[in-house]
Amino acid sequence: MVYLDYNATTPVDETVFQAMLPFLKQEFGNPSNRYPIGNTAKQAVEKVREQVATLLNAKAAEITFTASGSESNNTVLKGVAYSYKNQGKHMITSEIEHPAILEPLTFLEKNGYEVTYVPVDKKGTVDPLDVKNAIREDTILVTIMHSNNEVGTLQPIEEIAEICQEKDVFFHTDASQSVGKVAIDLEKTKIDFLTVAGHKIYAPKGVGALFIREGIEIEPLIHGARQENGQRASTENVPYIAALGQAAVQAAHHLPNNDLKDIRDYFYEQLRKEFNDKIHLNGDQMNRLPNTLNVSFIGYNGAKILEDNPDVWAATGSACHTSSTVISPVLKAMGVDEKVALGAIRFSVGRYTTKEEIDETVALLKVYFTGENLINRYLHE
Repeated sequence: MVYLDYNATTPVDETVFQAMLPFLKQEFGNPSNRYPIGNTAKQAVEKVREQVATLLNAKAAEITFTASGSESNNTVLKGVAYSYKNQGKHMITSEIEHPAILEPLTFLEKNGYEVTYVPVDKKGTVDPLDVKNAIREDTILVTIMHSNNEVGTLQPIEEIAEICQEKDVFFHTDASQSVGKVAIDLEKTKIDFLTVAGHKIYAPKGVGALFIREGIEIEPLIHGARQENGQRASTENVPYIAALGQAAVQAAHHLPNNDLKDIRDYFYEQLRKEFNDKIHLNGDQMNRLPNTLNVSFIGYNGAKILEDNPDVWAATGSACHTSSTVISPVLKAMGVDEKVALGAIRFSVGRYTTKEEIDETVALLKVYFTGENLINRYLHE
């Protein structure tokens, strides 16, 4: 098999796995305790806070550990909604956000909040002017993803953040797909909240982080004891936090990920050679994640292609939608023709992808389409 779905999840890096082990065995202490193994755990957690902060160019005190990107998103959306409801009940997002944003917003809409969904262009890009024009007196939060998980388009979050600062509105970005793939500088960018998901950067599933700019206070999503400076109750998951720290170190080492871009571009070149104008690139060809290639095989069903090629592991869009036969809501919002959108496949390469695997994938697809064409020709004759 060839794994080409790194946007869905990444394998755990060996150094990341090794970083977890001491805290699964001998160093099993609770960070809230002050005897030796508790202190060791506490020191490990604080070290990781520094490591994640370094990757984002933030302050360690601005990093809160969570169990996932979804939890981080819910913490921001519901926390801001509750804490600032006296200032307004209006929020702004885009039409192509991940369900981890859209579903909490739907929940808030059912509870008296109003949400404006700004459109995207044919490349999947939000126009900052649309965000600016959507801001009202009662707007309390704008949340726009850093990069789209399906087509990889990078959003102009620096401009949007500046607009939000000028309007005195909080700005959150879900950077689950961007962290570790492109550089993020929170010292220079006026972002108030930023989401990190560990399993997108070669850490295990079940750990994430949330950047909350210093001086901002929101109601916690999980109430209980005072862990994470009172922002998130629950005994810290030290082994997974240790894994996240090592993953952050490795991610910083691999930036700017030109090797991923080279593999991705090589893949697209080979597809173009074999299929010419039978494939269509979805998203922004230049301004996108270095590892993401979303292409449509025109006249075909992307889900059927993957079903008939079980050795190629990719996705027809967001991993959350693989059982659906309707076109991707992201591609629909971008205005992609339905017949083109139906043939879409998201290929996302990663740290372990080789050119040999790309060649194998292209060869498998070539055989598939040649065989199908022969069958169709026979049936028509």
